[in-house]
Amino acid sequence: MTMTNNDNVLEPPINFSMVDEGVFRSGFPQLSNFPFLQSLQLRSIIYLCPEPYPEESLEFLRSQGIRLFQFGIEGKKERSTSPLIPAETISEALKVLVEIENHPVLIHCKRGKHRTGCLVGCLRKFQNWCLSSALEEYQRFAGEKSRGTDLRFIETFDVLGLRGMPSRHCPPLLLSLCFRKEAFVVQTRVANP
Repeated sequence: MTMTNNDNVLEPPINFSMVDEGVFRSGFPQLSNFPFLQSLQLRSIIYLCPEPYPEESLEFLRSQGIRLFQFGIEGKKERSTSPLIPAETISEALKVLVEIENHPVLIHCKRGKHRTGCLVGCLRKFQNWCLSSALEEYQRFAGEKSRGTDLRFIETFDVLGLRGMPSRHCPPLLLSLCFRKEAFVVQTRVANP
């Protein structure tokens, strides 16, 4: 059976992917992506650009009861001399990201590559992913536009200050990933005094 009505096709935003249970990433959603976003039953969107959110998009968010968290990170080129991603802003965005009441949540910037990739890379560090896997994931989405400054940012980002968050802030899947390695390290130290 062939579908002839294009209105039934759900179109995800550019660079869309699932990050974890209830956590998604993408580039900036267009009007044609709204039915797809509606299917995700989002509670929140983390927007990583400084530009105001378009009114038509705000109307969609209001109609769906979706909260918008904006962290205005400037999009800069690799040659910039100032830090491309402010660590304090990423820390604040991570606190919103791991808050279970905000899930399901979509993280996005313009193309879903650099700013979104840095936030997801820092989440992976928080989850105790090995660094090479976190960096490979960033590079997969950034493609040819992968930035050495972003890779260094993810590598040097300090997640230790976030580890003290109460566990009620982390969904079970994120929490289990966050602390699985720490439990292994403790067991290894006890087993090998």
